[in-house]
Amino acid sequence: MQLNPNRVIIGMSGGVDSSVAAALLVEQGYDVIGITIKTYKYEDVGGNVGNDSTCCSLDGINDARRVCMKLGIPHYVVDFTERFKHEVIDYFIEDYRAGNTPNPCVACNRTIKWGEMIKKANALGAKWIATGHYAGIRFENERYVLSREMENRKDQSYALWGLSQESLSRTMFPLTGFTKERSRAEAERFGLGLESKPESYEICFIPDNDYRRFLRDNVPNIQSETKGDIMLDGKPLAKHDGFPFYTIGQRKGLGISHPEPLYVLNVIPETNIIEVGTDEHLLHKGLVAHSINLIKYDTLKKATRFITKIRYKDDGEIGECFINQDGKLEIHFEEPRRAITPGQSVVLYEGNDVVGGGIIEYWKD
Repeated sequence: MQLNPNRVIIGMSGGVDSSVAAALLVEQGYDVIGITIKTYKYEDVGGNVGNDSTCCSLDGINDARRVCMKLGIPHYVVDFTERFKHEVIDYFIEDYRAGNTPNPCVACNRTIKWGEMIKKANALGAKWIATGHYAGIRFENERYVLSREMENRKDQSYALWGLSQESLSRTMFPLTGFTKERSRAEAERFGLGLESKPESYEICFIPDNDYRRFLRDNVPNIQSETKGDIMLDGKPLAKHDGFPFYTIGQRKGLGISHPEPLYVLNVIPETNIIEVGTDEHLLHKGLVAHSINLIKYDTLKKATRFITKIRYKDDGEIGECFINQDGKLEIHFEEPRRAITPGQSVVLYEGNDVVGGGIIEYWKD
């Protein structure tokens, strides 16, 4: 397959970051094609589907089209709704029904934003795909290495740990080294009219940011079938509204009174039980993760100390990391970690480099 090394397709959400990334590529002389992915059927998700704070809204598509017209580049909207439903939305629902707390952006990045975008790049003869993510890529020791923007509070490397070597080899991040403030300044310089556009925080297919409402709307009887007991020290304390509506570490919304603050310690879907306890019971010394993807190294032959992040807004702590006899990632922390949450990602860093990551399966004491 002959691919044009000067042609780039860029995923455009209509936001500041992807729009500035596209403008920079045009300025650098690349043959740029804007692609906006339609990931869900707006009538199916509820909430305010025109809300421009979500990355895949109708407003976002219109803004992306307008920016492409301003830059003089083609713009296409591609419909990935069926694949997105299977790979992201169905996974999101089933993980909550399994008592976990999923991270849909990680799944979307791997299967949709890169998996499907690379197929589209091949069809259009483009060697490269680009996005507006804040992260870095370099080639070193026969590996493509993903790195974090350590000084950038908008660093997005945590959500990109699932990218394969093939995906990284085809990727450009035009905003490497940028801050959000610089991106807004560049949007103004290019005259894109987006410098004051608010950022996207919500899950794209839940535009009102109410995942409980989304589950109730999309899973018949989920509330009635998952109700059960809130247990403290093995004894029933109260009733809950359905275990998918609770997550590890949650304090608010439990509807119980107790002399000490109580938190969700565990969600047990087999018996519809939610275990609660005091804050110190949220601390655990290790974890096991599945669905491992290694980036900087092709294997972890021996236990090695890395910085580990167990959620996006985690500063990270040192852990001894290795692949156990079951082929899963096992981590023993130097200091116990709080609220280790099955379904979330654990990501390993060596300095600023992403070593790899996995999906947390359970904690260990």
